[in-house]
Formats: sequence, structure tokens, C-alpha cells
Amino acid sequence: MPIPEDVTGDEIDKDVRQELQSLPKTLAEDVAKNLVMVARLIDEEPERAYAYSRIALRLASRVAAVREAAGFAAYATQKYAEALAEFRAARRMTGTVELWPLMADCERGLGRPEKALDMAGAPEVQKLDKAGQVEMRLVAAGARRDMGQLDAAIVTLQSNELASNSVQPWTARLRYAYADALLAAGREGEAREWFAKAVEADRDGSTDASDRLAELDGVEFMDALGEDEDQDDADTADRDEQGTQDDGDHKD
Repeated sequence: MPIPEDVTGDEIDKDVRQELQSLPKTLAEDVAKNLVMVARLIDEEPERAYAYSRIALRLASRVAAVREAAGFAAYATQKYAEALAEFRAARRMTGTVELWPLMADCERGLGRPEKALDMAGAPEVQKLDKAGQVEMRLVAAGARRDMGQLDAAIVTLQSNELASNSVQPWTARLRYAYADALLAAGREGEAREWFAKAVEADRDGSTDASDRLAELDGVEFMDALGEDEDQDDADTADRDEQGTQDDGDHKD
């Protein structure tokens, strides 16, 4: 696949660049460029990002950063079996537990919420940083919902992190998940409160909490352009009808 001229490969993180030093220089440059394309495209064009990740994987499958990037790209395109395999490979190579919540979520994607819950109770979770532990809590709550256990999902999300007034990178998503679970359980008043709290924390628009809050408040967003077009159509229909009546009058 083509690589834009402005991509040099130097854009990758220093740690990844160090990993690629085990490769011949030209090969390392090619792999780096493909990894840059994965990072550029994964949010907006995940299928293209996936294609670039497969090229990088073909070139350097023994590099942990490449396996991890391939896992993220597969995950973004809902290829959960592939993602899980790549995350497992990356974990074996690095020995770290950072990918544990994503691996558990892949189990959910494969229709195995019980396995995700088993992973949520594994010793590896205690080795995660705070962000990773919150992510694991979100996955576990999702697994509970997959199993129809709404009340258990709500309890799973109740934590010091949820109750805290400080805003962290995970705060908006945690509050949103809690609000959504409350709403699914029919607790609309509490859900509205937590969607509002999610909006307060969502500084970069990572959730649609504001839209959900508006829906609960009964706010309807009208398409102004569509409304104008509808009015134009109505006016045209009125004119046509009036013209038909006038023609009838003239015939008389």
C-alpha cells in the first residue's frame, strides 16, 4: 500500500524506534512507516489501518510493537480473534500486563463474557496501573451486562474512582458507563444525573454523553436544512394545487 511522502517513520515513539533497531536499517524504516500509517488511520479509517498493520506484521512479526499495533488494528475492526492472538503474542514478548483489559474485552467480543470476568479477577489486574484497573472494571461491567446481570454491572462500576470529584482521563467513560447501566435498569433519574456528570468530565468529546442527556431532557435537534426543504416542498405542492384549481375555474 502507498505511503504518503510526508511519512518518514521518524514519527513513531522512541521506545518503538528502539525495538526496530534489531532490524536491518531499510527494513526498520519500512516497518516504521507502516506503523505510522496505522496510528494515523486507526480512529477514522480502521480498515485501512488494519491493512497497513498486516504489512508491518509480515515484515517484522518478531517485534512486540508490531504485534501490539496489529492487535489494536484488528480490535478496531472487530476482528477479536486476531486481536486476542496478537495481544497475547505481544504480552509473551514483553512480559507486561498492560494489554490485559483489552484481551478480556476481546473475550467479550468473541461471546465469552464469563472468560472476561475470570480475567477481571486474575492476579494480573493488581499489577495494572490505575487507568488499567479502571479499564478492567469497565470490561467486567460490560461482561455482566452481556450476561443480563444489570444490577451486578451497576455495582461493579461503583468505586472510589466513580465517586471522586477529580477528573482523570478515564472519568468521562466511567461515569458514562454507569449512567448507561442505570438507564438500562430503568433508573432514569439517576442516569440523567450521571450523564450530566459525564458531560462535565468529557473535555475532548470522547463520549456522546451530551446527546444522551439531551434525549433524556426531551430536546430534539431539528435539521434546519431539511426543515427548509420540507417547507419548500409544501409550498410547491400548494402552488401546484392552486394552479390546478385555477385551470379548472378557467375551463368553466
